[in-house]
Amino acid sequence: MLDILVVGGVGVDTIVRVPEIAIGDGDSLGVEPIYDYVAHTGNGVALGCLHLGLTTRFIDYIGDDEQGKLVLRHYERHGLDFRHLISPNGTSRSVNLVDAGGRRYSFYDYRHDADLRMPAEFFGPHVAEARHVHVSIPNHTRDVLTAIPEGVTVSTDLHGWDGEAEHQKAFALRADLVTLSAAKLGGDPEKAMRWIIDNGRASVVIATDGEHGGYVLERGGDLAHYDAIDPVAELGAAVPAWADWAPVDSNGAGDAFVSGLLWARAQGGDLAAALDAGRVAGAYACRSKGTSTALITAALMTESLAALRQ
Repeated sequence: MLDILVVGGVGVDTIVRVPEIAIGDGDSLGVEPIYDYVAHTGNGVALGCLHLGLTTRFIDYIGDDEQGKLVLRHYERHGLDFRHLISPNGTSRSVNLVDAGGRRYSFYDYRHDADLRMPAEFFGPHVAEARHVHVSIPNHTRDVLTAIPEGVTVSTDLHGWDGEAEHQKAFALRADLVTLSAAKLGGDPEKAMRWIIDNGRASVVIATDGEHGGYVLERGGDLAHYDAIDPVAELGAAVPAWADWAPVDSNGAGDAFVSGLLWARAQGGDLAAALDAGRVAGAYACRSKGTSTALITAALMTESLAALRQ
């Protein structure tokens, strides 16, 4: 039995490190070496859960191209159970600008045809083996939503939803746990979060807000704010791995946050414990260059959570 099945959301990030996310005068700028990383949302959640010790499988489309080969080599090295179909349009890609403080801006190339769907004969056997299904929001995954049986919990991440766009609504309404970014919610995250609670089945909705922490809304409760952790101040003295922490690259931090949440919930932790695990995993992901290159282990997570609660 799988602890978690992750559906959709693999691609390749080309990361360009720049002094600031702005286009200056002229038509060129010298930058640090440019690298490609296996990336995107499902990738980060799947690898995060795998390294936290959850029995994890990931399914998606890739292309018969160099980026697809990079994906397969990467997952073989990590030991991730990845099952895939070939998309005729190739592997999804992004070009991400990352500034000196580790903040990023992404140019996303979804690549696949608008009518591409993951067929039931492919995803059905995998869903049947899963205790929990995390459905990423690329368009080709939406048929999976209606095929997940009752009794199997579902999560999704709406990313930069503005609270209005139709694309994300089916995902928001089907999931038992919903995360999203506060970035496009106009300073009023509660409106979109409350819509999800009132119209869907989620028991909890979490809107992340980077270094400012985030917001959490439970069914029947009031909106609450949580703080981001200060890893050096809160963990550095007790856990040597955090003593020299500094934010380098936020690519994959949101996906790491989700993997921490899912790990804690799989252990039977309450919402407070899940938020702590998400915050720790998200912070850890920022400590190295590239997308999802810093993946916290269950042992370090457990040690870090113990230190955080002292």
